[in-house]
Amino acid sequence: MTEEQGISKVVDIINDSRIGMLTTINEEGALVSRPLAVQDVKDDGDLWFFTGLGTSQVAHVRHDPRVNVSFGKKTEWVSVAGTAEVVTDRQKIRDMWNQVVEAWYPDGPETPDVCLLRVDSDSAEYWSSPGGTAATVLQWVKSKVTHSRFSVGESGTVDL
Repeated sequence: MTEEQGISKVVDIINDSRIGMLTTINEEGALVSRPLAVQDVKDDGDLWFFTGLGTSQVAHVRHDPRVNVSFGKKTEWVSVAGTAEVVTDRQKIRDMWNQVVEAWYPDGPETPDVCLLRVDSDSAEYWSSPGGTAATVLQWVKSKVTHSRFSVGESGTVDL
């Protein structure tokens, strides 16, 4: 797979999943994860999320901007490593505003607490198991019968 195809694969998995587990590093150095809905994923893998200025993820990113965001659906998964920044630009918030975000912030894009997290993606690893659960079970049985290594599909690492 070419680098361009790998990036496209990563973007497709993210767009199909929509909810990512954002992992940050807290003030004590521990990893902390929580689900966030991705608002936009750029062709270069950069990610945008809405959140609040008073949240733990904002505090963690301001302390240490290194993050990881993982996405998954039935047979495909991706893990994106990058650097996050807190964006408070009101015009950018207005431009990205949508009805789903309004459920969390009913006062609209001018809500003082609302902000964006932009993840500048450095790399991503993806895994894909074509054929779904049945193909995975079949591969497992085959590996047991033939005493060979279990293989369920493709994987790759992409620089973003």
